[in-house]
Amino acid sequence: MDALLAAPALQQTAASKPSLAGLGREGLRAALAAIGVPEKQLRMRVGQLWSWIYVRGVTSFEDMSDVSKDLRATLARTYSLARPEIAAEQVSVDGTRKWLLRLPIRGHEKRPPEIETVYIPEADRGTLCISSQVGCTLTCSFCHTGTQRLVRNLLPEEIVGQILLARDRIGDWQGASGPQDGGLIPDSDRKITNVVLMGMGEPLYNFAHVRDAMAIASDGDGLAMSKRRITLSTSGVVPEIPRWGEEAGTMLAISLHAVRDELRDKLVPINRKYPIAELMAACRAYPGLSNARRITFEYVMLKGVNDSLEDAKALVRLLAGIPAKINLIPFNPWPGTAHECSDWEQIERFAEVVNRAGYASPVRTPRGRDIMAACGQLKSESLKLGARERNVPSPRLPSG
Repeated sequence: MDALLAAPALQQTAASKPSLAGLGREGLRAALAAIGVPEKQLRMRVGQLWSWIYVRGVTSFEDMSDVSKDLRATLARTYSLARPEIAAEQVSVDGTRKWLLRLPIRGHEKRPPEIETVYIPEADRGTLCISSQVGCTLTCSFCHTGTQRLVRNLLPEEIVGQILLARDRIGDWQGASGPQDGGLIPDSDRKITNVVLMGMGEPLYNFAHVRDAMAIASDGDGLAMSKRRITLSTSGVVPEIPRWGEEAGTMLAISLHAVRDELRDKLVPINRKYPIAELMAACRAYPGLSNARRITFEYVMLKGVNDSLEDAKALVRLLAGIPAKINLIPFNPWPGTAHECSDWEQIERFAEVVNRAGYASPVRTPRGRDIMAACGQLKSESLKLGARERNVPSPRLPSG
């Protein structure tokens, strides 16, 4: 299989009508009310749309066989079920898929913003890495996304839309067939078993939209993703960590990468605002934390920077008492970076120290490096907006 498979044929025409795909129940209710559905029918109609969109994954109102013909026609005139537009699709030699997605123009945007979404298949599972922002406010020195300034936050429907789009492309709806390009697809009932908020952006800086999107993703009557299969990764927005646990209740990952404030200040600059001691206190207080609901600490291995055995021992001391798993991530290079990946022998020695202390410390196998889809490599070319334009509201639904 070719390392790179561009997909110009997959490009779609940007929908001129608002899409209902990705909306929550209140959004669907408002959309139906806006086209004149009687109040007494709204609950039933929302339930119908919810099932068709999130259980069966339809992309045409005409397929909604238990919805009246007249209502289907009205819906089709007013709305769409469009997903984010695919600008390009690439498939790695290892089966990893990356989509460059183009979003509708909002507010004062001059051109459609773009994000990247990555699907990582394994024999018995599939992980979807989704974005929460266009660009990022953080400037972590080892992360390619951090070189792209924040354009804006994603809306809940744009976050959920990434899941719908991925399920479409890999055939993860009941009765659907998978892609025919020979890429690896898990041999399991579900092709997307895990969702990780580890794509572009700092999800806790888009708290409400990410929370609302994950409520849709985990709704048992729809996409039905278990909250224990959803992981939010944060660089350490300390005040929002306990709130996320209380309001969303997913698994948590901390983008740690250093055990000393003076180094983490450089690698993860948010540490200057929320130093390691405060971050660890927030982790220890994370709601629902237990041996069954451990926090994952992500640690990218940078040659000669944070990979000494003293660093490994300090990491063990730092996490004492926290039910934790430590993901050791070989650094994934990108153009212009000053960092190098640690030697493999050094990564193994580091992992041995952590393992001896009783922590699970898998070394994450780099996936999708050849298509710049690996951890820390995502970036789009969207332009920066002013602060007032980043938090755009959802588009107003038509009044009739």
